[in-house]
Amino acid sequence: MSRRATLEDRVVDGVNFVLLTLVTLVTLYPFYYILLVSFNGGEDTAAGGMYVFPREFTLDNYAYFLKEKKWIDAIGISVLRTLIGTAASVLFTSLVAYGLSRSDLMFRRFYFITVVVAMYVSGGLIAYYVVLRSIGLINSFGVYIFPTMLNLFFLMIAVSFFREVPPELGESARIDGAGEVKIFYRILLPVSLPLLATMSLFLGSAQWNAWLDSAYFVQDQGLRTLSFRMIEVMNQTNFKPTDALTAEYSSRASVTQLSVQVTAMVISIFPMLCVYPFLQKYFVKGMMLGSVKG
Repeated sequence: MSRRATLEDRVVDGVNFVLLTLVTLVTLYPFYYILLVSFNGGEDTAAGGMYVFPREFTLDNYAYFLKEKKWIDAIGISVLRTLIGTAASVLFTSLVAYGLSRSDLMFRRFYFITVVVAMYVSGGLIAYYVVLRSIGLINSFGVYIFPTMLNLFFLMIAVSFFREVPPELGESARIDGAGEVKIFYRILLPVSLPLLATMSLFLGSAQWNAWLDSAYFVQDQGLRTLSFRMIEVMNQTNFKPTDALTAEYSSRASVTQLSVQVTAMVISIFPMLCVYPFLQKYFVKGMMLGSVKG
């Protein structure tokens, strides 16, 4: 039998509803405003006073991206580095974690000490640059992939997760003649979907938003990422079209520096918003990974 709500319960529920509504509006409105500005004429936006609906609805800001080669190239590079980099990082980190989770691994304690030290001690940017140059990754697409293949934070979480998997599953497979690689792919990975989904979400987001490596280690303009282009246009004091075609289009469509900035933001946020709902059911489980047993 349910208890009838008292006046105090109704007051508390009402206060909670009002506070949560305010928090939701404060959180979501900046994203809505960015979307609003991206669909409004640049010169009209500069006049101010627009809060709910576009006054001068236009797709010119997005058409600018379709006409500007550097933005198209940047989106392509970001998509490629996110897909390849995330897949490589999840796979390689999981493989190393599987090996470290085995109690019969030789020098296991030494490997763990090395990982922990590497998590807290860095050689610095200059040493990092020298290493990348010595192996030929400077000014190449590989600089986005190979240095990020092993994520030490998720390595420790994955080791803890793999320890929780019943060892009987692997032992029964070994009796049937399965090797370690087959056990990893056929048994361990299918039961590790919360782990893999959480790693993919965080690592993919990091790859998509990364820009420092593009700024420091890449000079080829065709290899610049979308995040770098966003930082580049935000640091510009004046909006300067890069070629005659863009200058002509910009003048006709009233594309401004602000409209370019917010449109770039919308484009960069949109893929994450599309991916998150599919991984959400694994995300809550994945947030608790490694918290039970260390």
